[in-house]
Amino acid sequence: MSRTVWVILAILALAFAAITGIAVKRGILGGFGAAPQQTFAIGGPFHLTDQQGRPADERLLKGKWSAVFFGYTFCPEACPTTLLALGQTETLLGPKSADFQTVFISVDPQRDTAKAIANYLSNTSFPRHVVGLTGTADQAAAAARAYHVFYQKAGEGPNYEVDHSTITYLMDPKGGFVCALPYGATPDVLAQKITTAMQKGAGAQSC
Repeated sequence: MSRTVWVILAILALAFAAITGIAVKRGILGGFGAAPQQTFAIGGPFHLTDQQGRPADERLLKGKWSAVFFGYTFCPEACPTTLLALGQTETLLGPKSADFQTVFISVDPQRDTAKAIANYLSNTSFPRHVVGLTGTADQAAAAARAYHVFYQKAGEGPNYEVDHSTITYLMDPKGGFVCALPYGATPDVLAQKITTAMQKGAGAQSC
């Protein structure tokens, strides 16, 4: 291969690396399983319905440390895995669990009625302090945008799946974003991060 071709390839590689670096910095791209960098506001207003059929909005985050996770009741792996881990985390927190809650927001409002979510969250291995939220398609989309969550229907027919982000967002008692809890983290790791955040107090934005 000629020297000229090698020079051109090197220039192209450097350009690609620079563009990729900018994209990662801006939160457009990220490594597999990596927590997103906070380069934009995470969280905000939403208007949904809880598993009891009552209206709910972002005020339910006030006064509690909240693990906010977007998923759906027909989810085959990521959702039950995350909820099982948070259930064990709740136990590991001990007395601190009184100040902690899990907030499960559906990205499948077509099937996830309030009753369906209530039945799903009744699993005794899932967190006891849990709020399940659903709503109209527009309400679900607005909540997902507030948290920069990706989701997309996959497949056709009644047994379709929904591809979605798997990050859990830890929010402080003022409703502010603290840190991302990565999918696959063990209950021990989750409990340690949450405990650290509690010790630092609201507004720390790290755990």
